[in-house]
Amino acid sequence: MLVGILTTITATSAFLMNASAYKPDDPAAKYHCFATDANGNYNLTAEGDLIPCEIDTGDNAWMLTASALVLIMTPGGLAIFYAGLSRQKNAVNTLHMVLMTTGIIAVQWVLWGYSLAFGPDAGGYGFIGTLDWAGLENVLHDVPSVAYGGITGTTIPHQTYMVFQMMFAIITPALIVASVAERMKYSAFIIFIILWATFVYDFAAHWTWSISGADNYGMNPGYCGFGWTGCFGSLDFAGGTVIHITSGFSGLVIALMLGRRIGYGKVPMEPHNISLVVLGAALLWFGWFGFNAGSAAAAATNATSAFVATQVATGMAVVTWALLSWAHTGRASTVGAASGAVAGLVAITPASGFVSPMSALVIGIIASVACYAAVMFKNSRKWDDALDTWGVHGIGGLAGALCTGLFAEKRFTPWGDDGLVFGNPAQLYENAVGAFAAMAWAVGITAILIKVMDKVWPGGIRVTPKEEEIGLDLTQHGERAYVSE
Repeated sequence: MLVGILTTITATSAFLMNASAYKPDDPAAKYHCFATDANGNYNLTAEGDLIPCEIDTGDNAWMLTASALVLIMTPGGLAIFYAGLSRQKNAVNTLHMVLMTTGIIAVQWVLWGYSLAFGPDAGGYGFIGTLDWAGLENVLHDVPSVAYGGITGTTIPHQTYMVFQMMFAIITPALIVASVAERMKYSAFIIFIILWATFVYDFAAHWTWSISGADNYGMNPGYCGFGWTGCFGSLDFAGGTVIHITSGFSGLVIALMLGRRIGYGKVPMEPHNISLVVLGAALLWFGWFGFNAGSAAAAATNATSAFVATQVATGMAVVTWALLSWAHTGRASTVGAASGAVAGLVAITPASGFVSPMSALVIGIIASVACYAAVMFKNSRKWDDALDTWGVHGIGGLAGALCTGLFAEKRFTPWGDDGLVFGNPAQLYENAVGAFAAMAWAVGITAILIKVMDKVWPGGIRVTPKEEEIGLDLTQHGERAYVSE
């Protein structure tokens, strides 16, 4: 037995040493951080191997934890939140669509999504990435990326950054479930999210968040180093534009193209379980600290400022929405307070790493006022965005993007800039361009996808009136949310 144990240890040690033995001509070398001399030439070991840049174990531990926090927001927080808002006969369907999005987009991200969104730029235009990192080829687990890291440098393994961004890619199409709830065929939804993640999310993420090595890893001399909106100066710390504007406005397009649910405006369509709504909102709130503070990409000082800003804005948004609802209806709404929490979380997302606690307080107020007004407007127009993706995420993300242009301060995150309130009016314009560009792209591509799919899908992408009347839990899944007998 002892011989077997020693053999295993020896083999494992040899594997670990070989795993880190990278040569200067390895295809992955140019994408990662290795020690160099003053002239930029690689430092090598006696065996001629590259010397990886140091990994900060504290930064890595925080980013892995943040990744797990963001993950639980989708199959935990969002699924439960949406299920509670749904009618009972559609609760399982809502849960199932969010859960399956979690699995499907994880696979899409590994196969091609990460490469398109964060890989080397295709042509040096800042529009979309190449497939050089498809299947996580050239994305190492034991060496930092040369481009992606925190304000103190690239201190986490490249695959750590990749998996953190995977969780963002997962939750974004899952947010759209709120708009298609109770009337879209499950089979059509599965294909739609793959297409949407590829042609909407991956493009928007590349525009705003992609960073490259020098001259696009040597392929395009003079390349600015970012996606086109990033080069333009648009700021989005954690996804107000990339995640919430794209999903929110796409959701509105789908809701309008699918049409209203049967009986909308004539029969009650109230949330079937407010306890689930509050539990889901609480899990979202909890996970959002990984969402925003994790976007610092390190356990750095701007992770702290993002964490604080997130809590302050959300708390203020809960209070503001509750007061608005109370003043408007004469009663304090629990669902309204939960919606206010989500609105605050959405709006502070793009600003979280750039703003002070007092600015976050103001953003919380603006978020609830804007989103509450949007929901009231939607209701007056009889737009059947069933669970308010547009009113909360679309408008909340837009409000947050513009507020970032107002209240950003470079002192929190050095690669950012000051906003209009702090003497730089150009930042508001730059953020507005980034926000409206992402909105226009999302709206246009989503409309095309839905139109084409509805034409080619057998019977269209909407369930039949009979299936809708029975409920999608039974007609799509053969299951019920609650079984009492």
